[in-house]
Amino acid sequence: MNSGILPPFKRCSPIFGAMAKEKTAVAGAVLTENVTIYSDYLERDVVIDAYLPRNIMLPDQMSLLLLNDGQDLQKMPFSQLLDKEMSKGQLEPLMCVGIHCGADRKLEYGTAYAQDFKGRGAKAGLYNKFIFDELLPFIRKQYNVPNFKEKAFAGFSLGGLTALDIVWNHASEFTKVGVFSGSLWWRRKTYEDGYDDETDRMMHLQVRKGIFHPWLKFFLQCGTEDETEDRNQNGVIDSIDDTLDLVVELKMKGYTDEHIQYLELEGGKHDVKTWATALPEFLRWGWGK
Repeated sequence: MNSGILPPFKRCSPIFGAMAKEKTAVAGAVLTENVTIYSDYLERDVVIDAYLPRNIMLPDQMSLLLLNDGQDLQKMPFSQLLDKEMSKGQLEPLMCVGIHCGADRKLEYGTAYAQDFKGRGAKAGLYNKFIFDELLPFIRKQYNVPNFKEKAFAGFSLGGLTALDIVWNHASEFTKVGVFSGSLWWRRKTYEDGYDDETDRMMHLQVRKGIFHPWLKFFLQCGTEDETEDRNQNGVIDSIDDTLDLVVELKMKGYTDEHIQYLELEGGKHDVKTWATALPEFLRWGWGK
């Protein structure tokens, strides 16, 4: 029986322009490849890191996790973190793909339906097209996996907001989302123009106006030292307020504690070290056996 993926992974020719680079490294249970592909939508090279579980005999039983700000995964380093979890045999088969941001990160990330009050997110729609029309077909072709058991998206800070925006608006494609120190403050008005929590936070509005998809699950992480701003002077930093308010919106939509995992890290900051601390719990939450 053709298993589709055999160690080493069976590859097909890339389907886009040229594959600018390909570097492979093996660490225990995880094989890591660094690949550069060209995106016609973004008009730039996009670097991705593919973290591949070894010795997978049934590729259609493997899940896919996309992660924004993939360059931060290298700083953790994610390959060692993932290998540690997989080597324990406690994770279901999972392929992870870290997508490095570009120079226009604040334009490509954000909410696709509208820009924020500074015009940030103007290319978020193009980033969506890159994900669905270029990246996912590339992954399926390059690693000979026509279908995944399930797909998930995660990200850090603004990358976390973007992952949530993509999953929420393409719920038929995904089952889970991970948001680490998410930029859930993303708003359409300045404070000077009469900003209001209830009407101007763009992701909260989307959830409020959206529909309930019972298969979606949400992992939301924030640290008690993620920032110092407290716009409503209630003694709780804005990042925690914004995250907990999103939980409220999700529950009003019909989601329960079975769908939502909130992780608040005491002393956690808006940095790679904190996200690296939270990631193992996210992986076990999403794909633990």
